[in-house]
Amino acid sequence: MTSMFTIEEGQAVLAAQPFSKLLGTELTAVDDVARAVTLQLQLRDDLRQQHGFLHGGVIAYLADNALTFAGGLALGPSVLTGSVNIEYLRPVSDGPVAARATVVEVSGRTAICAVRIGSGDEVCAVAQGRVRRVG
Repeated sequence: MTSMFTIEEGQAVLAAQPFSKLLGTELTAVDDVARAVTLQLQLRDDLRQQHGFLHGGVIAYLADNALTFAGGLALGPSVLTGSVNIEYLRPVSDGPVAARATVVEVSGRTAICAVRIGSGDEVCAVAQGRVRRVG
């Protein structure tokens, strides 16, 4: 099953998520051919931990949401995260921070997706997750 959406449709879904609005997350790219999406947020002081770096919870949120949006490209709009495995590589202290997720494999009601999160050319984390169609 291939289910593509426009960037405007994806932005509407993101705008309906109160937590994403709180963080100021933007959907900046949807690539149907590569089955990839990019989410981005500005690194603000209220998103930092005590050493001045972007909080790991915000990085995990970016991984989770980007994976789910990528999975939605392949499975349709009614999807949920089934699992996320994240590796923190280095701290990030400058923004904007972007998460680019791609679909790796689709099988039935499940998609495996991968994401790279970073600022500029610096990758601060990588993640892989399982997204499942619901309903």
